[in-house]
Amino acid sequence: MPSVRTVSNIKANLLRPATTSHFEVQIPIIDALKDFKERSDQESIQLMCSEASLPGSNLATFDINNDRTGVTEKHVHRKIFDDRLDLTFYVDAGVYRPIQFFEAWIDYITTSAEDNILPPANTLDKQDTNYFYRMRYPKGDTGYMSEQALKVIKFEKDHAFGGDGRDRVAEGSTISGGGGSLEYTFVNSFPLAINSMPVSYDTSSLLKCTVSMSYIRYFVNHKPTPRDGDLMNELKQKQKDNIPHPTKTTSIGDMPAPPNPVLIPPQVPEPIPPQIATLGRAWGQRSDGTFGLI
Repeated sequence: MPSVRTVSNIKANLLRPATTSHFEVQIPIIDALKDFKERSDQESIQLMCSEASLPGSNLATFDINNDRTGVTEKHVHRKIFDDRLDLTFYVDAGVYRPIQFFEAWIDYITTSAEDNILPPANTLDKQDTNYFYRMRYPKGDTGYMSEQALKVIKFEKDHAFGGDGRDRVAEGSTISGGGGSLEYTFVNSFPLAINSMPVSYDTSSLLKCTVSMSYIRYFVNHKPTPRDGDLMNELKQKQKDNIPHPTKTTSIGDMPAPPNPVLIPPQVPEPIPPQIATLGRAWGQRSDGTFGLI
């Protein structure tokens, strides 16, 4: 029913919406691709992720028609997750890290012919017509799946302030809970597809690489952001003592001494010569009926 809302209540519930431009993606690197981790490419690839999706799920149900006359019931029998997660990356010029990384991951999954032919048999080249692939086993030391390393983290712009994201009411006012975050963790993930990237002689635009990641399920955790305890305690103590924070103001003792005053004598205007002083007279009609300086 309608009720009276305070300004603080409206500000806490309506004027702090979540935005879409604050997120982070953690890309897993399996043991077979550890060279990318040693070259510090993992952090660069994660920063290049420009688009991601928070996953969804739905419930599969079946209908029950005979328990009650005229009533159709739905009972849940399975939870269905989205079949893939699409990630879009900016591509750095000359190095092409995202493309090289995911192409190397897919090549490892398919196990090229060079790894399946034992000497003294003749080696195969990728140009040969009888070149083949043999898929690897997904799990184990040589598996290609990442169990729980692929994550999408949603946070807000006040993330650095800390807190658990839950507002609290104290002494009639609402206190912001700071920047909590949502962490989506994907189980048994691996790259499923690399979308084609068209190039043309038209007006140049940013090259982007879109990768579809497969997973079997995901789970969500709400993570409180750690606060800077020393800074928060100092701010609380300053508020109790009603003392301005030292980073905001400067004490009088730290200010430099003002320079000695210098007395400047007033300037006396020079007298105006008579012939120039006439220029300041008014122009109008004289007593004899003529016009000129009065």
